[in-house]
Amino acid sequence: MSAPPRPIAVVEQPHQFEPLTPALQLDPLRESTRRIFEKSAALRGAASEPVRAALREIVRSMNSHYSNGIEGQSTHPAHIERALRQDFSARPDVAARQRLALAHIEAERELEAGVSTEAAALSSDFVQQAHRSLYARLPDEDRRTEDGRTLVPGALRQHDVAIGRHQPPVWAAVPRFLARMDEVYGRLKGVDAVLYTIASAHHRMMWVHPFEDGNGRAVRLQTHCALFPLSGGLWSVNRGLARDRERYYLALDAADAMRQGDLDGRGNLSESTLRDWCHYFLAMCEDQVDFMTRMLDLDRLKDRLHAFVLLQGATSGGSEYRPEAVLPLQMVAAAGSLSRGEFTRMTGLEERTARKVISRLLKDGLLRSEGHRGVLRSGFPLHTLGILFPNLYPEAGAAVMD
Repeated sequence: MSAPPRPIAVVEQPHQFEPLTPALQLDPLRESTRRIFEKSAALRGAASEPVRAALREIVRSMNSHYSNGIEGQSTHPAHIERALRQDFSARPDVAARQRLALAHIEAERELEAGVSTEAAALSSDFVQQAHRSLYARLPDEDRRTEDGRTLVPGALRQHDVAIGRHQPPVWAAVPRFLARMDEVYGRLKGVDAVLYTIASAHHRMMWVHPFEDGNGRAVRLQTHCALFPLSGGLWSVNRGLARDRERYYLALDAADAMRQGDLDGRGNLSESTLRDWCHYFLAMCEDQVDFMTRMLDLDRLKDRLHAFVLLQGATSGGSEYRPEAVLPLQMVAAAGSLSRGEFTRMTGLEERTARKVISRLLKDGLLRSEGHRGVLRSGFPLHTLGILFPNLYPEAGAAVMD
C-alpha cells in the first residue's frame, strides 16, 4: 500500500525565506564586484554618448527578445524592429508577441528614467511599477492567463500557487514578505554589497512570486534597472541568463534549498546555495561587461565599419556605399557626431555625390539625424549587427518564418 503524499508546508512567515543576503565568505563576491565596477566605468568611457545611446536601443530590444524568450514567447528581432515602426503581423500569434515585445521595450525605457538608486530599484513598489508599466501597455486579450483570468497590471496575486517543486508564500502573506525585503534591501549602501544584494533580491523576489503571472519579466526588468546606474544600459545580465536558460533555471532552483545543518547560515533557507547563486549572477555580469568591451573597442569597430561598407558596396548594387565613406563613418563613431559639411569634406567626394552617400546611409540607418540639416550620428540597424557587433544579437540574423 503506497504512503499518502506528504502535505506541502504552508509558507506564510518571512522567516521562512531568510537569509535575504549571504553573510559569510563575502570577499570573493566583493572582489568580483570591484572588477565589474572598474570594467563598467571603462566601458562607459569607451564610446561617445551618441554611440552609447544607439547601443542602449539595441540592448533594450535584446532584453525584450531574451526575457520573453526565457518565458517561451520569443519574438524574432525582425518582428520587434517592425513593431517599433507600428508594423504588426497579420498572424494573431505573431502580432501578440510583437505587442508584448514593444511593451517590454517601452516599459524598460520608462523605468530606467525613474531609477534613483539601486536600493530604490529593489523595492517592492518598484517591482509592482515594473509589472504595471509592462502589462498596462497590453490589451485585455494579451493579458489572459492560461486559466482564463485577466491579469491586472501591478496587482499582487489573490490566490495560492505552486511552481514546480516550489511552494511560494500563501497569497495573503505576500505583503509581509515584500515588506521584509524592503527592510533589508532598502539598507543597501556602498559598493561592495551592491551586486550580491541585487542578485539575492532577484532570487528572493522570484521565490515570493508576488504576481499571478509575469513574475519573471517584472523581476528581470527590476534587476536591469537596479544594475542601470552601473551598466549605463550598455550591457545586460539578461542576455547572459537567457543564452543558457536551463542553467539559469537550475541556478534559481538550487538557491531554493533548505538550510543544510548548523554550518549553513542561520536562516530557514540555505545560505551556501544563495551564495552560489550570487557567484553565478556576478559571473554573468562580468562576462557581459567583457563581451561589450570587446564590441566597443574603437579600433576593432573601425575595422568592422570598413568591412561593412566594402561588403555593401560589393553586394547591394548601389553606388552610394563607397570606400570614401569609411573614414567619416569611423569619425562619427569616434567623435559622436559630424556636421553634414564635415562628413562631405572628409569623403573627398564632389558635393552632389557626397549628398547621395549621406542620403543612402541615412535611409539604411547607418547614420541618424534629426531633420534634414541636423548633425549626423551613428546608427546600428538590425541588418548591420552581424558585422558591426558579431555575436551580440545572433538571433537577428536568423531567417524569419512568418
